[in-house]
Amino acid sequence: MSFPKASAALERFTVLDLTRVRAGPTCVRQLADWGANVIKIELPGHREEGEPAGGPRDGPDFQNLHRNKRSLTLDLKSPEGVDVFRRLAAKADVVVENFRPQVKSRLGIDYAALSQINPRLVYASISGFGQDGPYRDRPGVDQIAQGMGGLMSITGEPGRGPMRVGIPIADLSAGLFCALGILVALLEREESGKGQQVATSLLQAQIFMLDFQASRWLNAGEVPSQAGNNHPTHIPTGVFKTRDGHINVAAVDGAMWERLCRAIGAEALLQKPEYATAAARLNNRDALNAELDRHLARRSSAEWVDELNEAGVPCGPIHAIDKVFADRQVEHLQMVQEIGTPDGRGTRRMVGQPVSLGRTPSRIVAAPPERGEHTAEVLREFGFSEAEIARLHQRHVI
Repeated sequence: MSFPKASAALERFTVLDLTRVRAGPTCVRQLADWGANVIKIELPGHREEGEPAGGPRDGPDFQNLHRNKRSLTLDLKSPEGVDVFRRLAAKADVVVENFRPQVKSRLGIDYAALSQINPRLVYASISGFGQDGPYRDRPGVDQIAQGMGGLMSITGEPGRGPMRVGIPIADLSAGLFCALGILVALLEREESGKGQQVATSLLQAQIFMLDFQASRWLNAGEVPSQAGNNHPTHIPTGVFKTRDGHINVAAVDGAMWERLCRAIGAEALLQKPEYATAAARLNNRDALNAELDRHLARRSSAEWVDELNEAGVPCGPIHAIDKVFADRQVEHLQMVQEIGTPDGRGTRRMVGQPVSLGRTPSRIVAAPPERGEHTAEVLREFGFSEAEIARLHQRHVI
């Protein structure tokens, strides 16, 4: 295989990528960025309707989701296409799909069918609501999961109604959890020699991401509500006005509260009984926030960020996206990687992996492929003859 390797970490694994939209491609991107041989399986051009999921192929969304992969076109609605896929699956390590649960069974490419021809196969599925149960056949998208999973009820300001989070967090977390499940299954396979099915859903991922908010209900009987920019339990933590904008401050315990008051010249607040304990500060949060706004308005955001961090109080600027990537720490972390465009005339900038490995780092080595760019190459690697490939082309299977 002449395709460049993003990493040596997962290069021994071959992944068949049947996913669309966002959750599935997010999962597979994790595997591709760590060097897995990912083959993105797409409909032939004559079967595609409208723009690809993820927007235009040369658009920022599609480019971000599908780097470090190869592309093979295959018509899975034809019996010949299914036969080709089954031959690929017989040699692959992983299949990832996010069809609705009944679709893969109808096509004959579900786990039950494929595990018969490859018992070592790890078969990963992402759906909206689960592979079974009363909602299994419902279409699932991120915002629906955010609402059903409780996130919108605790996001935003009190009294303003439900509010979605500004990123597709149910999609993204489902994809990340699915990738984690695949890696766990591959590790277990080293002991058992057997593959297995991995499944998650947007709804499950979103509920898991509730974390301590879910635990407040499950173990304390509390139904969390919207708190806006305030932390629901640690006070004062939130957004505060400065002379030229806003900053985040997080005084999460009594010692930090004291350091905050001294750093901003508000020692008098330490003597007020209404702020003497964490419970008291919670009960008088609005008045306390107003007091802090008054003190913090005396200086600029940049001045306070430096001074409060020096005092040991967590504090940071609130960046627009353009300022995020201009931040010197972000630049130091090399979160942005550049890759040449397929025509060689320019570069694209992409967000790199947030995890570093000392010996086998991840790199973005290939822009998303053109549709079917590697079809013949991949089929040859899987043992298809030139005559078979030509016949598949003639019959529009690939």
